[in-house]
Parts: sequence; C-alpha cells; structure tokens
Amino acid sequence: MPGFRVAAACMLALSMLLPVCGAAAEEVRIKDIVDVEGVRSNQLIGYGLVVGLNQTGDRLNNALFTRESLISMLERLGVNVRAQQAQLQTRDIAAVMVTADLPAFAHGGSRIDVTVSATGDATDLSGGTLLVTPLMAANGDVYAVAQGSVVSSAFSAKGAAASVTRNIPTSARIANGAIVEREVPVDLRERPLLHLSLRNPDLTTGRRVALTINRDLGSPVAEVEDPRTISLNLSGRDVIETLARIEDLMVVPDTEAMVVVDEASGTIVMGDNVRISTVAIAQGNLTVQVTEAPLVSQPAPFGNGQTAVVPRTNVKVSTDAGHKLGILPSGPTLRDLVSGMNALGVGPRDMISILQTIKAAGALQANMVVR
Repeated sequence: MPGFRVAAACMLALSMLLPVCGAAAEEVRIKDIVDVEGVRSNQLIGYGLVVGLNQTGDRLNNALFTRESLISMLERLGVNVRAQQAQLQTRDIAAVMVTADLPAFAHGGSRIDVTVSATGDATDLSGGTLLVTPLMAANGDVYAVAQGSVVSSAFSAKGAAASVTRNIPTSARIANGAIVEREVPVDLRERPLLHLSLRNPDLTTGRRVALTINRDLGSPVAEVEDPRTISLNLSGRDVIETLARIEDLMVVPDTEAMVVVDEASGTIVMGDNVRISTVAIAQGNLTVQVTEAPLVSQPAPFGNGQTAVVPRTNVKVSTDAGHKLGILPSGPTLRDLVSGMNALGVGPRDMISILQTIKAAGALQANMVVR
C-alpha cells in the first residue's frame, strides 16, 4: 500500500467509514488562534420573576421562594398582601435564574442577550415576561439590568393519555434583553507589555507566531514564554495599530498527533499527524444464533395422556470469513490507515476497538483520548 503525505484531518462518523480529507495544511490568521490577555467576557447572574404565563408557572404552595418574591415585589409597588398571602394561588408567575455574558469593551447602554431558566416547578416559560432583574458579577456589583419578553423554541402538548415535548420549555432566551449599566474598563493603550495566549498550546506554533511577528515588524518584539504564552513588548509603538497589524498576519499552526474517540456515538476524529508502526490487523465476526422451536406433544384420541410442550433449541455458530488479515506498512499516513480499514470492511465501532488494540501494542504513534 503506497504512502500518502496528506496534511489533513479525517473524521469517521457512525453512519459511514469514509475519510473526509482536506488539502494541505493552510495558513490561518493569528487572530483566529490566539487571545489577547485581559480581553475576555465576564459572566453575570441574577434572580427574577417571569409573569404572564398561561397556568404553567410555579405552584406557590410548593415554591415558597416564588411566593416570598411575589409578596416582596408587590410591597415595593405599594400593594400589601401579607395578610392574605394564604389566598395567593396564581400559577401565572415563575421564579427564574437569569444569566448573561458581558463581552469585553461593552459600554454603558449596550444590549446583551440573556438566558432565563426556571428554578421552581414551572412547566413552561413560553409567552412570559421577565420583570426588571439586576445582573451581578462575582464581586456582587450590578453590571446590567434585564427585562423583556421570553422566547422559547420549545413546545409541549398533551392529551388525556399522551403528551409530547420538544426541547426544554423551562429554559428560554431574550435577545438584547439586558442593558449594560457598568462597563469593565480595559485600556490597551496603557499596556505596552501584552501577552498572546494560544487557544491550543503548542511550542512549535508559538515559535512560528513569534517569528512571523518579528519578521513583519522588523524587530524582536515577540518572545515565546511557554507553550501557551507569547509576550509582546510594544513600547514606543501604537498598541492598537500594532495589534491590528499582528492579527492579520498568517501562520501555519502545528498540532499534536491525536485520536479522539467518542464511544457513545461511535465517532472517531484523527489529526493529520497520526502515524502507526508496521502492524498486521485481522478482524472477523463470530455469530451465535439461538432459535427456539418448541414441539407440542398431544396424546392419542380418547387417551388418558396430557398435551405437553417439548422444548427444542437450535444453536448455530458461524464466523465471517470475509475479513482477512491486513498489513499496514511502517509509518503509514492517515489515509493509509483509513483505506486499510475500509478494505477490511471495518465499521466505526469495530474501528474503535482496533485503534485501542493498536495503541495497547505500542504501534499507534499518537495520543488517544477516549470519551
């Protein structure tokens, strides 16, 4: 079997065992493989009430926090219902947790999306309205306020004897549902010493990024500190202009030889650097078929005997001789490996066990991750 030098990535899906291969490794922009240190989003969370539900909200007798939240809200609006709280039986309200991500450089007045999730025994949040809900960060400060109509892509229907539900009706989103009240200050102009963080740590990729930056800028401003971090010394330069210039530079990223196996779905993903040593593979199936064919024994006419069922079992054992012994040469590429498995008629799930066995034999020169 000839060897092919193909810098590609192939995926073996459950439905078929066909390689999906691309062309040679291509250059990518630096902005697509790194993050600038300090430029990140912040998680926000809040507790609120959704009203206007069609009898699908919390049962106030079960969800005491919903009852107390409703009473407190009405009191703030000038309505005192504490004396008659036992009569509150509405199911049109639900207590929810509201979450959002505050993106970097979001200024006051900007709008962000929020996610609303039920915390009580509400069955459907569709059609409800979220009341004003402050969203706080981990330090307890309020950074945004959410309110708006809840939209869910789920639905549920039920009858007397059956019901159907699609997606999750107790979780919904509000597009542009929160207004940013406070921004997280990030001033890149005052930080001449920056760090670029590789999303996939690799020393080779980091070195290529640093060399590309230094060659383009004409001076050694970039230095690799570790497999993830590249430091930039931009003293005396316009930080924003230089970062924008660096982001559009092209590099060829390097990746670790890795095989990722998802046993639940039967999916195998292999990188283009996967190699195996010389190995012989034999794969066959043993089939055991057990058939029950009971025989009914009846007595002669006017006899004193009784009808009896005599068990009869047929057991058949067969082997699939169609799968032969295959030999892969030393150092085959990914295409060689996949072609060899296809020649043996191996399915994805059998391929998983074969790869695990090759790894156990020390012939798979790659890191194998089984999920």
